[in-house]
Amino acid sequence: MDGADKRLAGNLERVGETQDILGECPVWSIAEQALYWIDVRGPLIRRRDWRTGRTESWTMPELVGSIALCRDGQGLLVALRSSVALFDTVTGRLEPVPAPHADKPQMRFNDAKCDRQGRFWVGSMDDVGRGPVGTLYRFEAGGYTAVLEGIAVPNSLSWSLDGGTMYFADGIEPVIWAFPFDTRSGVLGERRVFARLPQGTGIPDGANIDAEGFLWSAQYGGGVVTRYAPDGSVDRVVPVPVSQPTSCGFGGEALDTLFITSAFQRLSADELARQPLAGALFSIATGVAGCPEPHFAG
Repeated sequence: MDGADKRLAGNLERVGETQDILGECPVWSIAEQALYWIDVRGPLIRRRDWRTGRTESWTMPELVGSIALCRDGQGLLVALRSSVALFDTVTGRLEPVPAPHADKPQMRFNDAKCDRQGRFWVGSMDDVGRGPVGTLYRFEAGGYTAVLEGIAVPNSLSWSLDGGTMYFADGIEPVIWAFPFDTRSGVLGERRVFARLPQGTGIPDGANIDAEGFLWSAQYGGGVVTRYAPDGSVDRVVPVPVSQPTSCGFGGEALDTLFITSAFQRLSADELARQPLAGALFSIATGVAGCPEPHFAG
């Protein structure tokens, strides 16, 4: 497979030689045939050209929680610690819109994703105390609308194929929630349990929907990526050689390659010795296609 450098168990492969403190948010650009992802604590944005295998990185001025592609090839939307910013990948220029928590240094943005209408959903969190003081915002037209409050670690944002269900998790409990979603207004209905992870299998981190409507979820601390059927049942479990897979996203020419980011933060010296690939980027041919990544509409 072009761009993959090391074959692991089965058809799981290591991609490149990067190793992230907290890798996150793999996003595939169809137009560029390139994968973007981040190292939250680098803080870095990375891009790998799938045709050449070349990886480049941009250092950010603050912790970076997530990214999204912009329509018309206008760079990236970046959730930094204290703002959401437009990022020009050619000039390196950032145009920030200060966050509601910009004056609180312990707060930062974490997981984010665009819905199918091009609105950017981004969650904030206390990066120090992990208390339930975060908020999930809907960001559009340069402004923030608070949607959910009392969140500790916002994660697992994704939408069903028809856009009528939003998936979300709070990373202090092993549950993925499903919310009825009004595609026109962006208003949420009453949540229900979509899936509950068995004890000791980690917490739900980054997630993505495939073209069959199944949800793929990286289980941080569990060493696996799980594919859930639309009814919440487990369809497939993909083991990875690291305990902290963080997120997953589809890419490749046919959108049938699943990219998996990972982290080495907070691992002891013994754990790092047992997990030399912690923080690496992985790929696996899934046999099922993903969906094109929604772009920010502005």
